[in-house]
Amino acid sequence: MSKPNLHRKVIVIGGAVAAVMFAFCFAIVPFYSLICRATGISTSVPDTLSVPSYVKEGDPAAENREVLVQFTATNHMGMPWEFYPKTKMIRVTVGKNAKVYFYAKNTTDKKMTVQAIPSMTPADGISHFHKIECFCFKQQTLDAHVERDMPLIFNIDKDLPKEVRVITLAYTLFDVTPNSPRK
Repeated sequence: MSKPNLHRKVIVIGGAVAAVMFAFCFAIVPFYSLICRATGISTSVPDTLSVPSYVKEGDPAAENREVLVQFTATNHMGMPWEFYPKTKMIRVTVGKNAKVYFYAKNTTDKKMTVQAIPSMTPADGISHFHKIECFCFKQQTLDAHVERDMPLIFNIDKDLPKEVRVITLAYTLFDVTPNSPRK
């Protein structure tokens, strides 16, 4: 292939890649909305959760501040378990403990061990969200066709930035079953 043809090919491929990237930037917002609707994650913040602007630090009204906490769960690489939050969202008063359950069922014909890995948004809320008890602290082993409700007990400290009104906690379930037979 001659140099002019090679340069033309590089320009055409580079232009195509740039066009696809440009189109992706416009498509990401509706795509994100579709994913949120499919998983049940709310993209809007109810006004009833905000602390009124007239509330000052230390006021009793600040002590009753509520935050909406949303939960979602996925299985890594199509792992054949049922895994989901039994409660998709709850309102939590900052400084008070809350408890929810996640459901897991091993739908296979073999004993399996899994590990739940959490992620959270927004980043400003991570250091203020405290798990007291969580199924994610250790690996979970279930025999074939066994199901379990797994608890999550947590609280959100009162130092959470006031602009954070919604926290989304997502868990991804990974298969960590050893390849060697169990003894």
